[in-house]
Amino acid sequence: MGSEAKAVEGFDLMGLLRENIRKLKPYRCARDDFQDGVLLDANENLFGPPVSVEGMPSLLAYPDPHQSKLKKLYADWREVEPNQIFVGVGSDEAIDMLIRMICVPSKDNILICPPTYGMYKVSAAVNDVKVISVPLTEDFQIQPEKMLAAVNECTKLIWICSPNNPTANDIDADKIKQILDSDFKGLVVLDEAYVDFSERGSLSTWTKKYPQLVVLQTFSKSWGLAGVRCGVAISSPDVVKYMNCMKAPYNLNVLTSSVVRKNLQAKDSMLKTVAEIKLEKRRVRAELEKIPHVTKIFPSSANFLLFRVKSHSKEIYSAIANAGVVIRYRGDNLGCDECLRATVGRALDNDMFLCKLKEVIAAVLSA
Repeated sequence: MGSEAKAVEGFDLMGLLRENIRKLKPYRCARDDFQDGVLLDANENLFGPPVSVEGMPSLLAYPDPHQSKLKKLYADWREVEPNQIFVGVGSDEAIDMLIRMICVPSKDNILICPPTYGMYKVSAAVNDVKVISVPLTEDFQIQPEKMLAAVNECTKLIWICSPNNPTANDIDADKIKQILDSDFKGLVVLDEAYVDFSERGSLSTWTKKYPQLVVLQTFSKSWGLAGVRCGVAISSPDVVKYMNCMKAPYNLNVLTSSVVRKNLQAKDSMLKTVAEIKLEKRRVRAELEKIPHVTKIFPSSANFLLFRVKSHSKEIYSAIANAGVVIRYRGDNLGCDECLRATVGRALDNDMFLCKLKEVIAAVLSA
């Protein structure tokens, strides 16, 4: 039998779940049974709030706990089934939930590949879960052989971020597949927050083949909706079922759901914006290459650029912030010595960044 059969046969979700989660009976809310009619079952104030804002949806009633319309729209876009979709408060809700779902505090561990998104480690610490680190290579790729050698019977989650934050590069799909086709018995989480900027595109359809794969996505990046705090997890229906059992009954509010659904029906506009950001990214990269103090600009499949300067990266970071342009210091991340990270903004934002960067570098070096 092929690798698909191996991946399915080697994964036992019930054995992986914490016992208390396996036995969990989810809270049953009023909207689980009825959503239409004269609803007098949830003790809402049917007179409504003292102040209403024109153009907003009604806020007096609880939202749909299942977010069925949103999930259908999202599933159609990613070419998966609605029962493979979990929606929550940003990706961070799913990150924390996955750890709580299968990691026993003070016993189990997760594996991360630094430099990577810091919330994996923070969520592990909050839940008293140990962290195994297997660094990326010099060109910021995962090392499947070393990762699989590092895991043990208490390793329940492997985290992979692609495009990676803070390095911006895609992780080689063949290397991800190597992890998925291995004998590792835990969940493999692929964080695709920046995937819509990647030429490769999403690997979310792989969840149909690999039931142990969880793909995280967000509306904060390509969709330009960081303020609504909406994230998505795509996985096998069984994994999603337990995530839904664990969530708060009304974890996604009416305003967020309404805004997200409207935007999902305007995908062409989002893709046009993504194309404009890619064009600006090429322009900013070309301008950075002209600055002598910039020694390297790393490949980017995201909406930001990681670049290295010869020296004084922290001083440059502070000085440019004081000059009114805020970028991110990344020199304290593994493999990112003397590195800075800049989001690709609008043309005016980028022009200001490039202008101030040149001025600040000259001032710092002459001090």
